[in-house]
Parts: sequence; C-alpha cells; structure tokens
Amino acid sequence: MAQEEYIRIYDTTLRDGEQTPGVSLTLEQKLIIAQQLDKLGVDVIEAGFPITSKGEVEAVKSIAKAGLRAEVIALARCNKLDIDTALSCDVKSLHLFIATSDIHLKHKLKISREEALERAIECIKYAKGHNVTVEFSAEDATRTNLDFLKEFLKAVVKAGADRLDIPDTVGICTPERMSQIVREVKSVCNVPISVHCHNDFGLAVYNTIAGIKAGANQAHLTVNGIGERAGNASLEEVVMALHCLYGKKTRINTQLIYETSQLVSRLTGIVIQPNKAIVGDNAFGHESGIHTHGVLEYPLTYEPITPELVGRRRWIMAGKHAGSHGIQAQLESLGIKADKEQLKIIVEKVKELGDKGKRVTDADLEAIAKTVIGQNLKEEKPVQLLDLAVMTGIKVVPTASVKLMIEGKEILAAETGVGPVDSAIKAIQKISESFAKIRLKEYRLDAITGGSDALAEVSIKVEDHEGNMAWARAIGEDVVVASVEAMIDGINKLLMKKKIIH
Repeated sequence: MAQEEYIRIYDTTLRDGEQTPGVSLTLEQKLIIAQQLDKLGVDVIEAGFPITSKGEVEAVKSIAKAGLRAEVIALARCNKLDIDTALSCDVKSLHLFIATSDIHLKHKLKISREEALERAIECIKYAKGHNVTVEFSAEDATRTNLDFLKEFLKAVVKAGADRLDIPDTVGICTPERMSQIVREVKSVCNVPISVHCHNDFGLAVYNTIAGIKAGANQAHLTVNGIGERAGNASLEEVVMALHCLYGKKTRINTQLIYETSQLVSRLTGIVIQPNKAIVGDNAFGHESGIHTHGVLEYPLTYEPITPELVGRRRWIMAGKHAGSHGIQAQLESLGIKADKEQLKIIVEKVKELGDKGKRVTDADLEAIAKTVIGQNLKEEKPVQLLDLAVMTGIKVVPTASVKLMIEGKEILAAETGVGPVDSAIKAIQKISESFAKIRLKEYRLDAITGGSDALAEVSIKVEDHEGNMAWARAIGEDVVVASVEAMIDGINKLLMKKKIIH
C-alpha cells in the first residue's frame, strides 16, 4: 500500500509496555512477543532500551536477528553511550529522544533550550553517520511551548531525523490540543509524524486518533494498553477504531488481535479487565434478555462488530437479567433440550439465584436443568479422570501425574509447577493439547465448612483456542482433587459445546 493509504503501527509493548510497574520480561519472552507482533502485522517493533541492562542488549539483539518483517527499533537518549549501546544490537533504526518542555529542561536535565537542541542535533548526526533510520521524540512535547517545539523539530529534521514523534508523556493533552500540535508541526516539517499518547486521563486512544486525523502517519501503541502509570494507547482499540469508525487502513491482521492480547497478558502477568474494549472477557458476552434475544436473531443488534473479526467468540451468560431465548441457547450448547414449560421453570430458578447475588455458571445451569427435566439427562464425558498422584514438600519440586481416559484411550502426563494444584492443571493441559488448546482463565477456591478438613469449592473458567468459554465447579475435601475434577468438567463442557473430539 502507498504510504498515504494506511497508518503505520509502531508497537512499543516490549519497551514502554515493559515499563509497567511489576513487569519484567526475559529474553525468551520478549522474542516470543516480538514474533507474535510480527505475525499480527505491526510495522515497527520497539524492541527495548538497550542501555538499561546487559540482558536488554541481548534481547534487542536477538529480536533484531530474528528475521522479522517488521522494522526493529531500539530506544536511546541523546547521548553517544546510549546510541553506541543501541547500535551494538545490530538494529537498523534508532528512536532518539530528549526532553523539550521547560519543566523537564529545568528540573530533570538542568540545561537550557539551546543546549537541548544542540545535543539533539549532534546525536542525530552521529546516529545518521552509522547509516540507520532515526525517529526523534521531543519528550513531553505536549507541555512544550509550541513555537519552540516547531523550531526545535525543524532543526532536527534538517540534522537528518527521518521521522518525528510527538509524545504526550504525562497524558495531559486533549484531542483538540493534539490536533493543533500535529497540524502546526506538519506545516513546518516534511517528514512522517508519529503520536505517542499516555492514558493518565483516559484519553490516550482519543488523542491518538485526533493526531492521526490531523495528519500523523504513525501511532505508538501497546497491546492491552499496558505501560507506565495508567498505560499507553491500546493497540487493539486504536486499530479497530481506525478500521471500523474512521475508514483508515493498517497492516494489522485483526483476527490475531485477541490471540496477541492473551499472549501478552499471560507473559506480563497483567490481567485484562473484563470490560476492556475489544479484548476483555465481557466484550462479546451477553446476559440481558433483551440483548440476548436480539443478538441471537441478528448479532449486529447489540454488537458493533462481529467477534470473529478480532479472533473472538460470542458467549451468553445465565443470570437474573437473562431471558428464555438466551437460556435456551445455553442449554442447547450444553446438549440439553427443554420444552416450553420446562424452560419457563429453569428461567425462573436462574433468576432466583441471580437475585441472591449468585453468579450462575454452566455447572449451575446444568444442575438446575437436571432437577427440572429429570436426572436421566445423558452426559457426554469424552474426558474422564482415571488416576491422580501428587508430590510436594519444602525441598521437593511440586509434581503431579495425571492419567485420563479420552474416548477409550488412556493417556498419562506429568508436570511440575509452583504447587500441587498448578502441577496437576498443567498435566491436564499437556494432555488436552493433543485435541484442543484449552487453558485455565480463572480459578477460585472457597471453603464451605470450617476446620482443617473443610469442604473446598473450586470454581474455574476455561477457554479454548477459538475463544469459547465454559464454567465448572467441584466440591471436595481434597483441594487438588476438586481442582482437577473442576478442570476436567470444564474441558468436557467445552468439548460438548464445540464437539472438538470426533
């Protein structure tokens, strides 16, 4: 595509995203994410900030040598040591930055405007002397005097900067102000312009789009919007808004958005809020009877886009807001058929539970249906537990061995983990990989009775590789056994819904 036909996506998950408090990725994890981002279709991957550590140097170097289609870029401050360290990673592009706002110049760098510009020009020329592409960021640009910012950026372009970035470093910009800054800079600088927005006031996505509408060619984004403080502009939100609301193009394969989001969440340990746009668990979930009825008849009545467009699946939840259409659809997905009168009673019982503040899971709905319809409902259980053994201790690595029967075939697997429950779940997942990529999404443990021999209730949510979800619950005195039984029940429910095993 010609440059004017699409917006370049500059992903900084591995740099600004990793600066999320509590996040620290290994070389292997960074490489896995980089490969996924390349598969997703981002134009630029900011692999890291090499000067920060020896491990960061090795990680950036590995990504640069991974043969990715995306441009791999490394961050460096405007000093030669930073630049030389980044160049040692064999990247072909550098992202240089220096602060331009008076508050940063006075209180952080303790230099004048003139000194900052001199340093920027010197370092850009030095970097360009090594035959690399240079993107220059005026740190804290949105709090910089606009006339000074324009003169500063004109000078760095003259010095050889190939692209400019306008960062809203502390997230204080408004969309109107971002539009103004981009237009003003564009009027004096004939190079591509990026915007880099933080989310301190919840405006990062809006400011990014405002910058693009004003003429920016590239957006700095992170998967799931992770980043320092309140995070960065969310890749999934910006991309889908550009595609669906503003008629812009990117190279992103949107069907890989959810897969990428889940990978980043898992490796960073940052849980995605359920109501997060596009990738949150509830983004395509429905409980309300009115909504469920509409969605089942014609999905676009209550969904702005099809979930498949971003690699998701629609799901329906039973609860006090549910209606008969939704409950019937859920029952059918569990392989249960109810007549009109039975369905009416089931709906009433579901609402009674909901009024008591209880979350109605697949297991609850199934139990209600059994009571109403009769206990002779045929249950499909393609996966059955045959044996379980665990070993744990202070000086012993927790290990679990699980034997399952899968449609008449015995399969044994063993795994280690942080504890016996984790080990057992991992062993089950290891076996399930042969027929479906099913993973544990949520795990909750509650004690029903008191004492050391208390009955434990384990509630789980599992998800397959297509985004289908199921809930299950098990009760027992042994937490490990109850956890395993709940996991297997959840897998069976997913298999019943999708008929994965034939």
